[in-house]
Amino acid sequence: MPAVVQVNYICRMRATEDGYRHKGLRRKLVETVRGKGITDEKVLAAIENIPRHFFLDSAFDEVAYEDKAFPIAEKQTISQPYTVAYQTQLLEVKPHQKVLEIGTGSCYQAAVLAELGAKVFTIERQKKLFDTNKTFQWIKKYPSIKFFYGDGFEGLPTYAPFDKVIITAAAPFVPEKLIDQMKVGGMMVIPFGSGDVQVMKRLIKQQDGSVKEEVFDNFSFVPMLQGKND
Repeated sequence: MPAVVQVNYICRMRATEDGYRHKGLRRKLVETVRGKGITDEKVLAAIENIPRHFFLDSAFDEVAYEDKAFPIAEKQTISQPYTVAYQTQLLEVKPHQKVLEIGTGSCYQAAVLAELGAKVFTIERQKKLFDTNKTFQWIKKYPSIKFFYGDGFEGLPTYAPFDKVIITAAAPFVPEKLIDQMKVGGMMVIPFGSGDVQVMKRLIKQQDGSVKEEVFDNFSFVPMLQGKND
């Protein structure tokens, strides 16, 4: 279960330089994540290619490549790299697939999906985080990421159906509207449960609209909340 480093978040600025030291730390991070059981080489390559320190306050530059979750604005977190890799591996993303992400957060997970060639539709309910990501210059290298401010439980019916859905917060129940917005054969990866610990599930939509459920490991996420927060 990932642990969140307990520090006070102070909003300064993002780092913009990616040097040899950062690249070396990413290679070490990849080996750490690989050692924990991630086997998808494309997912590992995405983790190695993306400068995680760009997604954090510059004060975190020295620790950005530790395999830990860190606080970001609005009492949210950037997930542990292992958790990001785990969810992404379960999602089995293919190039050009449409992926709906619930909970943009720092945008790190969305970048990993885009690095794999997905068309990412990501929803954030925290207006300040949404606004921050819209002005994040580096992320513009991925024009396939489309940002939306809204309620994740509602999804994006206008852009449905989606090949894949990934939820990056602890869901107290499976949102039926998101199941409806999936293609037949589509997958949803969801941390399920309302307590301190959630179980990771993969739901596969069947021809009759029902879902086949697969259960995996336990994790700890911030809660998935309904509505928008201005």
